[in-house]
Amino acid sequence: MTWYKYTIFIGLLLLYCCSGFSDQAGVISYNTHIRPILSDKCFTCHGPDANQRQSGYRLDTEAGAFAALKDETDKYGLVPGHPELSDVFLRISATDPDYMMPPPESNLSLTADEIALIKQWIAQGAPYQPHWAFIPIEKPALPRVKNKEWPRNEIDYFVLDKMSQQGLSPAAPEEKERMLRRLMHDITGLPPSLELQDAFLKDQSPDAYEKVVDQALASAHYGEKMAVLWMDLARYADSHGYQDDGLRTMWPWRDWVIHAFNNNYDYKKFITWQLAGDLVPEKSKETILATGFNRNHKITQEGGVIDEEYRVEYVADRTNTFSKGLLAMTFECAKCHDHKYDPISQKDYYATFAFFNQVNEKGLVGDISLASLADPPYLTITNEDKASILAFISKADTMDVRVMIMKDSSVVRPTYVLDRGLYDRRLEEVEASTPESILKFDAAKYDKNRHGLAQWMFDDQNPLTARVFVNLMWQEFFGNGIVKTSGDFGLQGDLPTHPELLDWLAWDFKAHGWDIKRLVKQILMSSTYRQSSAVHQASLAKDPENVYLSRGPRHKLTAELLKDHILASSGLLHAEIGGPSVKPYQPKGLWEAATSGRGQLATYVQDHGTSLYRRGLYHFIKRTVPPPSMLIFDASNRDQCEVRRSNTNTPLQALVMMNDVQVLEAAAYLAGQLSQDQGSPEARIETAFRRIVCRRPTPKEQSLLLDYYQSNLMAMAEEKAEQLLSAGESKHENLTGLTTTASLMQTIQLIYNLEESSIR
Repeated sequence: MTWYKYTIFIGLLLLYCCSGFSDQAGVISYNTHIRPILSDKCFTCHGPDANQRQSGYRLDTEAGAFAALKDETDKYGLVPGHPELSDVFLRISATDPDYMMPPPESNLSLTADEIALIKQWIAQGAPYQPHWAFIPIEKPALPRVKNKEWPRNEIDYFVLDKMSQQGLSPAAPEEKERMLRRLMHDITGLPPSLELQDAFLKDQSPDAYEKVVDQALASAHYGEKMAVLWMDLARYADSHGYQDDGLRTMWPWRDWVIHAFNNNYDYKKFITWQLAGDLVPEKSKETILATGFNRNHKITQEGGVIDEEYRVEYVADRTNTFSKGLLAMTFECAKCHDHKYDPISQKDYYATFAFFNQVNEKGLVGDISLASLADPPYLTITNEDKASILAFISKADTMDVRVMIMKDSSVVRPTYVLDRGLYDRRLEEVEASTPESILKFDAAKYDKNRHGLAQWMFDDQNPLTARVFVNLMWQEFFGNGIVKTSGDFGLQGDLPTHPELLDWLAWDFKAHGWDIKRLVKQILMSSTYRQSSAVHQASLAKDPENVYLSRGPRHKLTAELLKDHILASSGLLHAEIGGPSVKPYQPKGLWEAATSGRGQLATYVQDHGTSLYRRGLYHFIKRTVPPPSMLIFDASNRDQCEVRRSNTNTPLQALVMMNDVQVLEAAAYLAGQLSQDQGSPEARIETAFRRIVCRRPTPKEQSLLLDYYQSNLMAMAEEKAEQLLSAGESKHENLTGLTTTASLMQTIQLIYNLEESSIR
């Protein structure tokens, strides 16, 4: 064995000493320290994309990194244990612009610390590790912790261990009133009623909290809350998109999602039916309806388009949604070329594309003048279906309701790699398959269709499926996932903050039958979740973003949940579950200014009556002109799959809360209801505060609000009071004392504008 091969052999042995996320003192971890540097600075030219690879040298694989250089066979990119002999180190530390890497023209450079890390890593043998997200899930052991009183379940052991490593301690338990508000918003998306608040405060039993958790999980509103995330992921909308943006009918599929969450369909069934409900052995109208998930993409109705071009776009959309939403991988980057960072080739992309390429559909079906609102294939829902297998659909008369679904052609459509992703530039033919870097698709084990794709997803060796979903659930309750980039578990994504916790949750989720409600309860019962969200200086200084979870979660209500909170706390909410989308208040002229001027959606026709007071989940989504108040509060426009919304804080949000007709109407309606009581102004203000903020006001808060009420009352004229109380279309029955009611309305509006009123 030559000295070089011997050093390679010793370096490879070190791999087994530094697996996973090893970060022992003095040991440089490839996954934690080195891969992020190489991915950011080197993989563009020396990574998976063979077409862009320079000098035939690659750094993303062990074999490629240790190989001799193409043009100088006596030199090697990496020589384990010898930075001074490693061309990679010599080039990244060079100052000669003709020799240094990355080259100056790339506008990339390594810091001195990054160069030192790579040097130390090479000196330690340059051990490579598989990417953490592609390693099959194994059950991690629970960490040993000194504070054995704090953990309530396994989650807390992992969190406390990481907290202790950072010199942090857990926060105190959250106050009961604040805890109840957080819990109810997180499970049902609605504030707790006064009756529930009183009952919870009165209940001093050890299981008082758990009883409320179980009660909330049993509520039909749980499914509505969970469906909000799924609508973003599935890019649900009530219009087709593109310029004409015609009407579509997909709300029965949304009703199914709510039904599936409420009935606690296990995640395996939930996903399998959505991917391949038309192909499962026990298929029914319900399983077929579930496949509407795959038909929520945009569809053109404009004349003059090339049919095949748009059909290919629809298939690509389904492929991209599958990869991002269910696997947290950026497959779309490989549509035109090999992925520059992840081990996904262009051939891999089109092999996955082949699963979704068998639907007998066209890129264009007729035009916007068609009476039919569903492009084939579609499912017709009858009143008989509504009375039996589809009883969860919320509409009295379902006559002529058609929902787009999946149905493969009887003849297999060949799939080709497309040169630069162009529909008419076919290269080699490919068969349906998946990237081997994730898990090889075994054609002898799985069906060679979308049902087989679902089987592949739920294979016990698939490393992504469980990790991705438990991370999404963690994000739902803590604001950020354990992997912050919840749509990207690839090499460019963030590393898990608590990798062992992520794997334990994923393993446990699988071991208990993919039970979603069990997972949710497990998170909500933990001491980690039940901490106070109060920020203390020591915690803030060490952990400003609460990465190590030394305090409870505190984040803004999403657009839909903020609307729900306003409607529910005021008493205006119409709590019907499911049904067609509704068109509440909206500034005039928006649709007319942004439409082609054709079809049923050329003009915005506002609904009236109880439709004005439905939950935000049911707001009509027109893709070219999404609801403006929703967009201002960071809602998705539903153009594509989204698994994580941005979180902004702009003056426009304050303007909505101060001027939007729905907020003004809610304040006026609640004031009118409270004015019917014989109580004092102090009692009315306290009740309003409890309904909105979900706790009793402090004496100082009560005093300030009473002063504000009295100052408004002194300046209030009858004419102004009538104008204020006329907001919206709700009726005020037997209203007396206009000036006192209007002054109370203004006080309630102030309460709605408190920061605490819009957080959970």
